[in-house]
Amino acid sequence: MFNDYSDLKFEVFQIMNEKSEIVKPDLMPKISDELLLKAYRFMCLSRKQEEIQTEISEGGKNLNFLASAGQEATEVGYAIHLRKGIDWLVPAYRNNAAWITAGFPIENIYLYWLGNEAGSKVPEDINVLPVNIPIGTQYSHATGIAFAEKFKQSDGIVITTIGDGGTSEGEVYEAMNFAAIHKLPVIFMVENNQWSLTTPRKKASATASLAIRGVGVGIASTQVDGNDFFAVYAMVEKAIACAKAGEGPTFIEAITYRRFAHSASDIKKDYYDPQLEAEWLKKDPLDRLRNYLIANKKWDETKQKQLDVENEVLIRNEINSAMNKKDTKLADIFQYTYAKMTPQLEEQLAEAQAYFAKEGNN
Repeated sequence: MFNDYSDLKFEVFQIMNEKSEIVKPDLMPKISDELLLKAYRFMCLSRKQEEIQTEISEGGKNLNFLASAGQEATEVGYAIHLRKGIDWLVPAYRNNAAWITAGFPIENIYLYWLGNEAGSKVPEDINVLPVNIPIGTQYSHATGIAFAEKFKQSDGIVITTIGDGGTSEGEVYEAMNFAAIHKLPVIFMVENNQWSLTTPRKKASATASLAIRGVGVGIASTQVDGNDFFAVYAMVEKAIACAKAGEGPTFIEAITYRRFAHSASDIKKDYYDPQLEAEWLKKDPLDRLRNYLIANKKWDETKQKQLDVENEVLIRNEINSAMNKKDTKLADIFQYTYAKMTPQLEEQLAEAQAYFAKEGNN
């Protein structure tokens, strides 16, 4: 009498398996060695940055930090497609690899995690929105921008992303439904890293896949191996082509794994499954792509050691610059929520200024 779709599954799209073998050579994307190595370097840079920031967090030198380690193939795989000043990235809060790839300075990223308002200042030549902390709002923002791009008849596309837990928010469906109705040039990524805070994916949703949620609002939807750079790159490339052809949005669930805790203030060992973790570590996206590059004579261990040293120096210089930044203004905290401050914000600013003046600070 009723149709039961609770076990409806998608084939997880994969080009390169866990052993770094190309299992679908006919579907390999046409990507130059230059761009491929650039993508790999971004992945390595992000991983090293997060290792250093985790070390710093444990020393109490920043307020908080949410790492995307383990998700680099997904984030670089979609962000590497963005054209500066044309396309848009509308992120969540766990998108370090995507931010770097899109051109966001590491200094600004670290400033953000220090609680410095300057960290949300976006360079003029990139279209990246500041971090979205309210869960799901980025989907609405991305849909609105995509609507504007279509209205302007530009060829700009919008990519937004969310975690698996975030797909339970009602705003996510409202945004996707509107995008589907108007056939907007937006790509909805879901980084299914197996955890929503401390809740495992299987306890957060009864559906066999998250991709089915896109089908429910009439959007072309798929699952992809999120630790396979080639698969993510190829699927996003196809989604972009569909968007530019006026076919509307795509919903892509990338199956990946969150290597670190939910945040720097979280205690992962209290809830994670060591056996599951061990299995996922064998699928690490950096190892997979590096082994492929080495096997195909595009990389070697000497280059890797050199890159590791260069990344370490770059990251620590950027972080030191952020930590020594002294020109932050108190008013910046209040002035940029709206085009003009509301009476409530003006009142709060005056109160804060009076407090810090009393304390002897500006």
